[in-house]
Amino acid sequence: MYVVITGASKGIGKALAKKFAANGYNLILCSKGELDLYKTMQELQTAFPAIEIKAKPFDLSIDAKAFGDWVLDNNSTPTILINNAGYFEPGNVYNEPEGLLEKQIETNLYSAYHLTRKLLPKMMEAASGHIFNICSVASLQAYSNGGAYSISKFALAGFSKNLRQEMLAHNIKVTAVYPGAVLTNSWGNFDNSKNRIMEANDIADMVFAASQLSIGACVEEIVLRPQQGDL
Repeated sequence: MYVVITGASKGIGKALAKKFAANGYNLILCSKGELDLYKTMQELQTAFPAIEIKAKPFDLSIDAKAFGDWVLDNNSTPTILINNAGYFEPGNVYNEPEGLLEKQIETNLYSAYHLTRKLLPKMMEAASGHIFNICSVASLQAYSNGGAYSISKFALAGFSKNLRQEMLAHNIKVTAVYPGAVLTNSWGNFDNSKNRIMEANDIADMVFAASQLSIGACVEEIVLRPQQGDL
């Protein structure tokens, strides 16, 4: 069983890789940062020597198709595909930098779209599989300073809904995951001693749980927010 995880070198992606590895799944990982990716691969291989881990750096904003080809060239049909790679930069539509929308769309939408299209034929041939798209609560509710990021995440949510309907006949599940604030590197030195925001393991635990249901059940959406609400 192979799990393909993008953006796997840190944060939610790394937590997902660890969760599935701990449960005996082989991993195919990618991220933009080569050093962090191979460090994560080494950590996981040391902790879980019985599983197979393949990893290679790709910038999915431009190389999603190439990563998909690499996965297929390794004779690996994904049991689970987790489109986690994402990029956030704050801004408002009226004053954010020129080109920001394109950058956000390329990373947050096109990467998932093109990688999924590359891997779907093999998954459809197997008539099984599960695709998770890591969206955001910004996919559900616009907010000030969300700008291009929120637009791109709304688009990813739409992609997920459309894909869910397309894959019904092929026995492939599709789940959209909408996390609120999660303690990752993007939060810098945020003091979470009072558990104000969630941990990456919270997201990984819910995704893994959704992947373990019977063949006749599909969790279409997972919404997770900090207990005290959004920041």
